[in-house]
Amino acid sequence: MMHKRVKTYQLVRCGERRGKKNGRRAVRRGVLAGILALTLAGTVLTGVYTSNQALAAGAQADNSYNVMEYENPAEWDALSGGQNRFTTKSVQAVNELLAAGFEAELPEVVQKDIPKERCDIIVAIDAGHGGEDEGCSRGDAREKDINLGIAKATEALLSDMGYQVLLIREEDEDRSLEERVQIANRAEADIFISIHQNACEEQVSSVSGIEVWYNETKGEDGSRRLARLIHEDVLLYTEARDRSLVADESLYVIRETRMPACLVETGFLSNKTERELLVTEDYQNKLAEGIASGVDLYFFPKTMYLTFDDGPSEENTMAVLDILKRHNIKATFFLVGESVEKHPEVAKRIAKEGHTIGIHCYNHDYKKLYQSVDSYVEDFEKAWDVVYEITGVEVKLFRFPGGSINAYNKAVYTDIAEEMTERGYIYFDWNASLEDASKHNEPERLLKNAKESTLGRRKIVMLAHDVVYNTTLCLEELLEEFPEYQMLPLTEEVEAIHF
Repeated sequence: MMHKRVKTYQLVRCGERRGKKNGRRAVRRGVLAGILALTLAGTVLTGVYTSNQALAAGAQADNSYNVMEYENPAEWDALSGGQNRFTTKSVQAVNELLAAGFEAELPEVVQKDIPKERCDIIVAIDAGHGGEDEGCSRGDAREKDINLGIAKATEALLSDMGYQVLLIREEDEDRSLEERVQIANRAEADIFISIHQNACEEQVSSVSGIEVWYNETKGEDGSRRLARLIHEDVLLYTEARDRSLVADESLYVIRETRMPACLVETGFLSNKTERELLVTEDYQNKLAEGIASGVDLYFFPKTMYLTFDDGPSEENTMAVLDILKRHNIKATFFLVGESVEKHPEVAKRIAKEGHTIGIHCYNHDYKKLYQSVDSYVEDFEKAWDVVYEITGVEVKLFRFPGGSINAYNKAVYTDIAEEMTERGYIYFDWNASLEDASKHNEPERLLKNAKESTLGRRKIVMLAHDVVYNTTLCLEELLEEFPEYQMLPLTEEVEAIHF
């Protein structure tokens, strides 16, 4: 697929597609009409809409087009983050049906919630300074030239990845700050990245390193997350000194742009060693690789499923729920039946706010629980009944106390897993952990455990315990520590992690 760079600020979608068969267009239009009717009537899809129903619209059915949605309104609400919006799963079906390029026919309220492909995303890259404005300089090293070199290297990488790239300036030309902002805003770019160099007042200085600026008042629109991702990956690729993120409201281009924006100070020209690196194509490419990697993670993050065991407790679980609500994050709670009986209102809140509920056990007595398959099933069913009676949730997911393989269940875990699977239940272990159930669970240590155990994997099931006070103390920071991950609740459709 050829990816056209935007010229004269006129956007051109990459790889625009056209339908080839009128019959299949009719199917798509019929199914789309059904989806939109449901969506616009109340935005909650409460039924199953399949290609067989598309036949009623006078189209030939293609069995590969099955727009299946969730029958349970509460489940739909939970999956859509409480917003009753299209989720990635639902939109995937719509995208398949609209492969002919009918996006323009969708109402704006629906369009904005459809996840974009890379070729639909516009990245504005602003090479700072230019023309008569050289920026800072030392000898033959001029900021405007280095900025443009990094910008073009970044453009090449992002274009190869499939993005549309809008270079605010493509050569050594003057661009006012107002023009730079207008170009990005008129193009309706999805993000804006301005590239610069730093310098100290002294002609020669030992100060060095990379810092990334964002506008604090725009932080919640994604600017802070964008800045952090780019900052972390640029440091990773260059191994430069970390001068951290900088929140600032005075920089015009990242304040006035109408999209998430950041400004990257890629080094100090006043530092001889760093200057000698910055003028080289190799180092500029490393900077570009870091920027491009951060951009890609911004739009296509890895996935973390944050899970909590052993609850609910009254004070700690409520604190966890408050934090998750502030960040609009849904998690998974593997509940203990006895605790649900003690704190029914907390369990109800977990369900009401759209989190996934799983069964941990009824009584956390490992020896009794793992005596046999029958003892495990008896405990599970008791917990299931309690959770259903109090929350109304028909639980399908569960987690073995201690994990599926532990010191207490070695003789029976295989038989238990087989029995529970035959009954239609799904169990999840974990592949990362705060290790907050241990004696040494200071908040700083918990954060370190979480970071070190992820190992950069694309799919993480993170173990935590909502009954641990120190977990509540570090949870806010924990959520900030993983900008490269989207945090989602576990569902039956998620491929289970097992030891």
